[in-house]
Amino acid sequence: FNHNTHYTTVTNSAAVHTKTTMKTAIIATLVGSAAAFAPSPVARVESSLSYAKELDSMAGVSNEVGGKVWDPCGLSDYVPADWARRAELSNGRSAMLATVGWFFPKIFGTFDSTDVTTTDPIDAILQADPQWWCQFIVICGVFESWKYNQEMSGKSFLGGAAPAVDYLKLWPEDAAKQEELKLKELKNARLAMIGIAGLVSNHLLPGSCPVPPGF
Repeated sequence: FNHNTHYTTVTNSAAVHTKTTMKTAIIATLVGSAAAFAPSPVARVESSLSYAKELDSMAGVSNEVGGKVWDPCGLSDYVPADWARRAELSNGRSAMLATVGWFFPKIFGTFDSTDVTTTDPIDAILQADPQWWCQFIVICGVFESWKYNQEMSGKSFLGGAAPAVDYLKLWPEDAAKQEELKLKELKNARLAMIGIAGLVSNHLLPGSCPVPPGF
């Protein structure tokens, strides 16, 4: 009885060992087959263009931003710093004009017009005749073309060279004062962008921003 029991135990152990070996072989075969169709490793490509170092020599670092470059989203790693500054100044200058345009009709009233009769800036945009928008787009194109030609002749809209427009002769000869003037314009541009965004937000969501009554 004991001999038979020992023989049965050895036989069962051998069977279990054989099944385990077969399972291991099958799994290894499947893994090997899957690995054959797996994509080969590809070297990681950095999308950053590493333009951030150019910010060190640009105006814009002041007390308001902690004395260092303020770029929390890291946009300077993906777009040229010079291009970003051009866009910032262009938008800032437009925002300054937009802020003046927002307050002007509420203080001085509207021009003699048969299509725009409101002092509400948003409604005025919707009331403007389509031909006015066509004229506006054309004149913007003329300005941009003129700006391009001025830059091709060596002048600048960023303060890096002789200014393309300086009717009041405000551009100083001293390099330190030039940097000071560039920083002043940049601060005004940034303030205007924040200001016009606040005015529009308060117009769409009354009370969302601390805007004087009537504006």
